[in-house]
Amino acid sequence: MVIDADAHVVETEHTWDYLDKSDKKFRPQLFQSSENPNAQYWFLDGKAFGFRNPTLTEQELDAKSKETGRKLQTPAEARELRDVELRLQHMDRLGIDIQVLHNTLWIARVADRPDAEIALCMAWNRWMADVWKRAKGRLFWSCVVPAMTISEALQQIRFARENGSVAVCLRPFEAERHLVDPYFYPLYEEATRLNMAMAIHIANASPQLYEQFRPRYDNMGGFAQFRIPTVVTCLSVMMSEIPQVFPGLRWGFIEASAQWVPWVVNEAIRRSGTKSFPKNPLKELKIYVTAQTDDDFPFVLKYAGDDNIVIGTDYGHTDASSEVDAIAVFRGNNSIGEAAKKKILDDNPRALYAL
Repeated sequence: MVIDADAHVVETEHTWDYLDKSDKKFRPQLFQSSENPNAQYWFLDGKAFGFRNPTLTEQELDAKSKETGRKLQTPAEARELRDVELRLQHMDRLGIDIQVLHNTLWIARVADRPDAEIALCMAWNRWMADVWKRAKGRLFWSCVVPAMTISEALQQIRFARENGSVAVCLRPFEAERHLVDPYFYPLYEEATRLNMAMAIHIANASPQLYEQFRPRYDNMGGFAQFRIPTVVTCLSVMMSEIPQVFPGLRWGFIEASAQWVPWVVNEAIRRSGTKSFPKNPLKELKIYVTAQTDDDFPFVLKYAGDDNIVIGTDYGHTDASSEVDAIAVFRGNNSIGEAAKKKILDDNPRALYAL
């Protein structure tokens, strides 16, 4: 089996057809920039929110692929899951048996009001449940939850688990809260009970930090806004009581590459100040990290071991993490052995997502 541990779905106006009739007032509107035809924005209550991937033509995708040296082309109907069968056929051509789908919109904050967040999350989860039913056991997903309302989040997690979800998505910062806050413990308890992973995808739901880290004078893109918070959260979880309070809970840190793992592992060991701290924190604390094809695998595996690294294509996106043929590129990596490759492509994501 080949499991793509980080694939995406791009939300469309169809996503909001799954809103309850009583929640139609929360239906987002999609607007296009008059200055940049590739830029589209979701609006709710007169305010832009969330994240919308640039809409590129086939020619623009080809040009961007040549510019980056990474294959980025995906059919629009497949990345937006308007045609599930087309997505499966494309997976066949890429040599991928299973994809685990993550959202696009929730990479940033989606709502200021709890009732709006509940409605949007439920619609998205229903949409993915419908996709899962049509995907012949090949498209699993990470559910989104209304983090402002824990009681409702628990209900949505249970619905998601019954309908193909294998992970609970949280962002490194949820408003003013960090993920080691006991506020989130009921979610961790429920995810443990349901045998679901916590998927910490690169994101940032803190408006203050989002704005503070927004690039103004450089070309860092989302490095400071999204990637750094993900790395910080991994170290924070390692150093917290959470692995002891929830020893069965698995964590996936998604789309930040794995090149930082040696740094964080070394920091955790140095800062623990105790000989009882795990010598291999990722394995013993059930932490998994997605790699990119240009990571230094021998160096990463020296600190991570070969049981806790997975890999993904970032299917559907066109950012620094995206590489549609990442699986084929990774297979051609001669710096690691075939046994380690099998673990990264199959055994490890299977363990992370309990597939």
